[in-house]
Amino acid sequence: MHRIETANGLPLAIYRARFLPASLDPIPANGPPLNSHRIQFESSSTILADDFNCCFNLIASSSANAYAASSVGWSPNKKRKEMKLPDLRYLLLVNRSAQETDPHVQGFLSFMLTYEDGHEVVYCYELHLAQRLQRQGLGRHLMSLMEKAGSNAGVEKSMLTVFVRNESAMKFYGKLGYTEDEYSPEPRKMRNGRVKMPTYVILSKSLQEWSTDDDGEEDG
Repeated sequence: MHRIETANGLPLAIYRARFLPASLDPIPANGPPLNSHRIQFESSSTILADDFNCCFNLIASSSANAYAASSVGWSPNKKRKEMKLPDLRYLLLVNRSAQETDPHVQGFLSFMLTYEDGHEVVYCYELHLAQRLQRQGLGRHLMSLMEKAGSNAGVEKSMLTVFVRNESAMKFYGKLGYTEDEYSPEPRKMRNGRVKMPTYVILSKSLQEWSTDDDGEEDG
């Protein structure tokens, strides 16, 4: 059995122990630990229905318009189906002290160990945070955990898709070392001579230089 299939077939607890750090929780570079939130690891089959709905609502509230304006289009049913892909894993940012009116999950990253154009990769499907939790290093921390999982699994690179219009996301991933992948869609010349620009780009980052220890990337 190949490496990707073997990894994805592992029980969730063994998957976490083998590919993720012992502690998932963020430790901010400045200031006290973020005691109000913790990170919970789940799969598409173990995530609770309420948590799944929180994740979907984060996507819909922040990205539905961007999907609708793109060549991809927005379909709630298709997105929910994608979120249930068997090999998808979730890093959930959970509010420790949520009130009844507060969402239990206030951010998440979903990813998959998979193949892309013949390469073994870890693919980031979604990264979303509640607005009040943005710009605190949490997105960087979640990305670091995903990249560590990919590195420990021995894949070649980390990949993701981002809408061209999402300038803040483009800048964020650029700061993390992501560049346009060789398989990202290129402009297409139409029959009338007009050039149609892609509405999204595929970004990637090599993981082969990563060591298997926990140094250097989890800066909260």
